Amino acid sequence: MLDHIGFPVRDFLLSRDFYTKALAPLGYKIITEIDLSDEAGPGGYAGFGAERPQFWIGTGKPMTGRLHVAFVARDRRCVRGFYDAALAAGGKDNGAPGLRPHYHANYYGAFVLDPDGHNIEAVTHLPE
Repeated sequence: MLDHIGFPVRDFLLSRDFYTKALAPLGYKIITEIDLSDEAGPGGYAGFGAERPQFWIGTGKPMTGRLHVAFVARDRRCVRGFYDAALAAGGKDNGAPGLRPHYHANYYGAFVLDPDGHNIEAVTHLPE
């Protein structure tokens, strides 16, 4: 349904580094980066994906409220890798890897809060 999504972040470099590390276990990396640094400080846009940028963060006035983004994971091992990498990159636990049977029998996800407090998830719907 979606081609891509993007949102502004409070600290571009902090968020870029967080997502670079957190998304690596899922096979996602920076595909496109646009540097908008000036005397006001570092800034720009970073587009992450596997083959083309589909998830964007950028300099701007941070959103109020909490956004939820769920990334596809190939398997449960990747979900756990995402969770561990996101915590190591400074994310905060918002739900350890595990089954969420209230969604459906094979829903296996993990949740972290990013540097701006957004709820970021990795999920697979495949059995073991």
